[in-house]
Amino acid sequence: MKTKSSIFARNWPKYLLQWLSLAAILVFLTGLVGLAFPETDKPDPEALCPMGGLQAFGTYLVRGSLPCSMNTLQIVMGLALAAAVVFLGKLFCGYLCPVGTVEDLLGRLRRVLHIRPFNISRSSILDKVLRVVKYGLLFWIFYMTCSSSELFCKKFDPYYAVATGFKGEIVLWASICTLVAVVLFGLFIDRFWCKYICPLGAVSNSFKFYLPLGGIILIWWILSLLGVQLHWAWLLGALCLTGYLFEILKQKPAGQVLTLVRDELACTRCGLCEKECPYAIDILHYGARMNDVDCTLCGDCIGACPHKALGVGAPKTSVPLPWTKMVPACLAVVLTVAAFCVGNSYELPTIDEEWDMEQVSGKMEKVQVEGLRTVKCFGSSMAFKARMQKVPGVHRVKTYVKSHTVEVFYDPAVTNADKIQTAIFVPSRFRINSPDYKAVPQLKIQTIRVEKMYDKLDLNYLGLQMRISGRRVYGLESEFDCPVKVLVYSDPAETLDEAWFKDMVNRKSLDMPLHGGGTKKTPMNLEFVRMEEGVDSIATTAFLEKMFDGFFASYNGRYAASSLPKKLRESKPDADSIVAKRSEVYAGKKQFIYELADTNYQKPIVRRALPFLSNHISHEEGVISLALTLNRDYVPALQIRYAAPVTPQRIWELLQAETWTITYKVGDVRQEKPRLSFRKEGEVIPVETKK
Repeated sequence: MKTKSSIFARNWPKYLLQWLSLAAILVFLTGLVGLAFPETDKPDPEALCPMGGLQAFGTYLVRGSLPCSMNTLQIVMGLALAAAVVFLGKLFCGYLCPVGTVEDLLGRLRRVLHIRPFNISRSSILDKVLRVVKYGLLFWIFYMTCSSSELFCKKFDPYYAVATGFKGEIVLWASICTLVAVVLFGLFIDRFWCKYICPLGAVSNSFKFYLPLGGIILIWWILSLLGVQLHWAWLLGALCLTGYLFEILKQKPAGQVLTLVRDELACTRCGLCEKECPYAIDILHYGARMNDVDCTLCGDCIGACPHKALGVGAPKTSVPLPWTKMVPACLAVVLTVAAFCVGNSYELPTIDEEWDMEQVSGKMEKVQVEGLRTVKCFGSSMAFKARMQKVPGVHRVKTYVKSHTVEVFYDPAVTNADKIQTAIFVPSRFRINSPDYKAVPQLKIQTIRVEKMYDKLDLNYLGLQMRISGRRVYGLESEFDCPVKVLVYSDPAETLDEAWFKDMVNRKSLDMPLHGGGTKKTPMNLEFVRMEEGVDSIATTAFLEKMFDGFFASYNGRYAASSLPKKLRESKPDADSIVAKRSEVYAGKKQFIYELADTNYQKPIVRRALPFLSNHISHEEGVISLALTLNRDYVPALQIRYAAPVTPQRIWELLQAETWTITYKVGDVRQEKPRLSFRKEGEVIPVETKK
């Protein structure tokens, strides 16, 4: 029996590549080298995943769009896996897959713990029944992804769950179940996940029988030419069923370039190769050439052979050479690098949508705009399309989320490029700092002109650039013009000349310091044009109001008609109960405002939590409304308006509750962790009633 060290030494190409792959994944996920989500600039666990790429390609064929933030890189990775399986073998499974690496480690751990494996016989009914599971998952995943244009496998993918810290799109219980299947079953059964659960394994095994799959696709195409219109799900189901039947019935695919080769004269039939095979393949049964559907060309059998009777060879190979175990590993690296280079060289549109084409009077013209950071995924692409549909004369939109680029096609008889660019541009404001309106009662306004600023996030990044400069600049505001006009609000005593503005605008990246050390780099591509002559001014209080984004929610309730004011009773004279606005129900009664002031309320994380806070306190009878506003001292404040029977003590109890009561819809009421915390009780302010 081979020792642990000798096995690693004899098959070092496999283990070296597996550990390098794990190291590369860790580097990407820690952000040391960025393969990122276009919308968040966070490390993307799916960036090099061929399964996500194949789903994206399937969605593109079915819907003409890409799911989520998928792009050409993922698609090319998926197609590279398909090509490798068809012509070479399951190289991704054997050398690159992180879950496969974990399965290998579990096998080694089992030996250290002296746990006897329970391997299911390949010829057993149980093996054939279990193998259908991964094909069922394959159909389900592709059907859901292509139907919704959302990458469905993320919901329970064990690799994605671990890589994201069980966050994002995952379903917690499903991801935990898959992890248990990987770890627990993998500890007792060799490659349990790979053989019976992994949908990517089902894809790989199916591609090994590419001729029958091609026949199914050909039949589908002929039927479509004959006018037989079948839903694409029937084709998907037929492909999955064909792959499953050939896997359990034929088991020996034909037509691959690389296979395992055995020198029958040198072989002593000691069985060490079969003992080391992670799939327990009956290698000796195959004769001189072994091409099993489960084989990944991992090389463990070659490394285990003491007589050098095994190797990897092409169809005409007669004498196996043990050093050929390096060939699959080298090919896996070459294919991955090539796919990465090709995938980064081209980009497919995330959506390519057109509408009302019968209204186009002639040939359409195109406007292309780059750097729209808010176009970051399928959802934001569809939102952009919906906005363009409202523009007269626009009939087609393409978006490219990787480069944040859009192409808008329009009828030149109806509109022109300037009007399209005006419609694309979103004026925005960005508060850099909050000035003390008492110490600085007036601010000066300077105007600069900037090119390539079509996205509101560009203004935010420029504002952050000015913030970290340390200058007393308080805010920016953009207005559409050619070039775009940017108003800069600053302290009257601050000297900001054209050279400084040019330096701020033309910087190629925003280098934001991170808590705990380090810097986050965000690419910038703005171009400074000029600084306008003249300086204007604005009252600091007016600036604070202009830059403040408030929030307001008022509540309704159902009341017995007899308890309501006369005006509300008369609106529905025959009703026993009426749904009415609480502001009307409590009109004329003594009302108060419970105010909590804090400058942190301007932060986006607080604003995102306000709808949940509003939902929570709305359950309390007597709470009339919630507002985020500037108080009389121009400090951001939460103002909860209420009347009896509510008391200030009761409001504080609601804010300090260990769980919030959130109603998502009728019959769906949940208890959730608070999204905000409050350390200091608020101030009670009586509301002046009109006489």
